[in-house]
Amino acid sequence: MQYNHPGENSSTIIIRLMCAIVFCLFSFCFLYFFQADILAVAQHVLSNGLTSYKPLISAIVITVVLQILQLVINSFFRLYKRYHALTYVPSMLILGFLTDINSDIDLHHSIGAWYWVFPLVIIVWLGLSLLAKQLQDVEPKNESVGLFSTPMWVSLLLLAIQIIGTVSFSNTNAVFHYRSRAESCLLRGDYAGALEPGKRSLESDDNLQMIRMYALVMQGELGEKLFNYPTPGKSDMILPIGGKSRFAMYPTDSLYKSLGAKPKGDMTISRYLELMQRRDSTVDKKIADYELCGLLLDKRLDEFATKLKVLYSENDTLNMDGLPLHYREALTLYTHKRSNPIMVYHNSVMDEDWDNLHELESKYPDPTERKGKVEEKYRGTYWYYYEYE
Repeated sequence: MQYNHPGENSSTIIIRLMCAIVFCLFSFCFLYFFQADILAVAQHVLSNGLTSYKPLISAIVITVVLQILQLVINSFFRLYKRYHALTYVPSMLILGFLTDINSDIDLHHSIGAWYWVFPLVIIVWLGLSLLAKQLQDVEPKNESVGLFSTPMWVSLLLLAIQIIGTVSFSNTNAVFHYRSRAESCLLRGDYAGALEPGKRSLESDDNLQMIRMYALVMQGELGEKLFNYPTPGKSDMILPIGGKSRFAMYPTDSLYKSLGAKPKGDMTISRYLELMQRRDSTVDKKIADYELCGLLLDKRLDEFATKLKVLYSENDTLNMDGLPLHYREALTLYTHKRSNPIMVYHNSVMDEDWDNLHELESKYPDPTERKGKVEEKYRGTYWYYYEYE
């Protein structure tokens, strides 16, 4: 007759419980806090917008299903002590597969190398599990038990390796995460929230810049805060016209509705904005800001000054000190760059900042060092964008 060793039973229960807690915490936090937005994009695209992803419910359901899968696997292999964590490999593999979403999924969907990675990992795992099944039968029966035992830490180490592998399989593209979260905010009408993802990051792309510009326009802050964010794109991507930039989830019809009308036929962004401005006798500030900031992105200062005089004048008078910050910065730059400007703008505070900028530049003859020093103080201004980006 065989008897179970009391210490072995106790150790097995503690290790199984600890592994379950670690896995469930990781899976839920990974899905809910880190991957929720890109999973929302994936579900939107794959369902053609018919269904929406519910972060909390989905994170709980997926975690529970994967934990049940582990319990089923463990009922067959009965791996305990230091080898118990191996029963989580299939669950971790599925978690990695679910979150390995290509960043251009709205254009095409691909499973990448999973068609051979998945079966290969399963085959290797089966081999290791069968080997572990044999090895655990010859384990010493008098090993220490409890939270600080060797079997516990070996099992947790195996689980940690799986967690690292799962994260490495998943999509960790920062810009795609920023963009997905920003679009989720747009869908809720949270324009301020759409500006938060990646706010302190220097990484961006045309799509994220377009999203931020739209959110700023809807808050009336485009001319005030545009260059606080990285601006890799030019005027040909500020709207989803022409294919240079696009939304993954947010309907373009909602954007055009907020601007007043959809573009008809094949037209450029500049033509669309021009036609929108001609609709009536009053100036549409949203359209005006798009036009002016497009010119600033292209560094077309002369056209900017001409257009500004038309779009922001009230009763033929332009209140220059009441203009958004970036417009005043651009006018200061324009005044100092042109020998015969069509308008001259001077402001004591702005002129002093301009002089301080050039004084700082004169101290550093090396271009790389000069850019670094100017960036420390002037990143976020139109001056820095114009001279260094």
